[in-house]
Amino acid sequence: MKTTLPEVLAPAGSLEKLKVAVLYGANAVYAGGQKFGLRTAADNFTLDELREGMDFAHARGSKVYVVLNSFLHDKDLAELPDFVRFLEEIGADAVIVSDLGVVRTVRALSKIPVHVSTQASTLNVEAAKFWKSMGATRIVLGREVSIKDAGIIRREADIEIEMFIHGSMCMAYSGNCVISNFTQGRDSNRGGCAHSCRFEYTLEDLATKEKKSAFFMSSKDLQGLRLLKDFIDAGIDSLKIEGRMKSHLYAGTMSKVYSEALRYYEEHGDFLSDDLLNWEKELSKVSHRSYTEASLENPAGAESIFNERENNSAAEWKMVGTVLKSSPESGIVIEVRNAFNQGDELEILPFRGSPVTVVAHEIMDLTRKTILRTKPTTIVRLPYHAGINSSQLVRQKSV
Repeated sequence: MKTTLPEVLAPAGSLEKLKVAVLYGANAVYAGGQKFGLRTAADNFTLDELREGMDFAHARGSKVYVVLNSFLHDKDLAELPDFVRFLEEIGADAVIVSDLGVVRTVRALSKIPVHVSTQASTLNVEAAKFWKSMGATRIVLGREVSIKDAGIIRREADIEIEMFIHGSMCMAYSGNCVISNFTQGRDSNRGGCAHSCRFEYTLEDLATKEKKSAFFMSSKDLQGLRLLKDFIDAGIDSLKIEGRMKSHLYAGTMSKVYSEALRYYEEHGDFLSDDLLNWEKELSKVSHRSYTEASLENPAGAESIFNERENNSAAEWKMVGTVLKSSPESGIVIEVRNAFNQGDELEILPFRGSPVTVVAHEIMDLTRKTILRTKPTTIVRLPYHAGINSSQLVRQKSV
């Protein structure tokens, strides 16, 4: 019997990132409007952008889930019906919710499938059965659940299961942290999380009065690539990548790596160590903390703590632009995001396959005047190189 592979669900913090994720292989993306979500600091989508994003994804066989996972007060709930009707009109594939009042509202006003957010901290079979009885079609399990236990929930509750496979981790049970409320006056359960757990704190031993500084609440980043077969064997329906506030390069790289790995498994029935190593190298080319498998196999322990200062220079690679056009006549036309110099070695990330190395031996502006160093927000030309297509990302190793 043919194995059903899980979908790759990528973050879409903006319309542009949605397009990047879809083009690089995401089967589905999750996005937020201007209200009702938990990432108010992300760009988020206007109504027109949601409609355009929906059309773009659907035309390429991908789905769009809209986050409504904030915990709402009555005054917020009163504004929700119009938005729900709009989402049904534009064909939203699901909404992701945490609040029972939101579930009731969505179910009363539309036929949009309801996915229960990780913010609801669903950790067991009975909780999953309850949400199913309320009309939910999928549970996004709390990050504290192992793959093995998730498989049991999937079978016994008979409901779709979504799990996080990559991205930032929270030190608290999802949906139950209020540190940000007290340290910054920002409600983490209503879209205002200040990520206070990432701060450095001073600890004092009350007996000895000895003090030391530590990042004792900050977690390493989740990376579950080597456990892909376990996810598949457990029947997990969706593999979720965290990061609506992260970069275009992040959205593209994660979508590409995980979708590519699943296609490989579909063709070969297993993973080879060399292939896993190559994909891990790709995952290292984006900004990240040290990686951990967190609770995917065993409960996360002290080894999962990221007790050091953030150091994005460890990302090693930066996005320098996006290909607008490529042909023998035009050359490679790039919209520049970060400056690079004549003679620099660049990598262009194809939608499938290995990165293409291009050396900027000659850089020209649109009038074909030679320039030595590019500037952000400008458009430049490089000599033509076969195999390059529009909308592909251009990156460069940091020095």
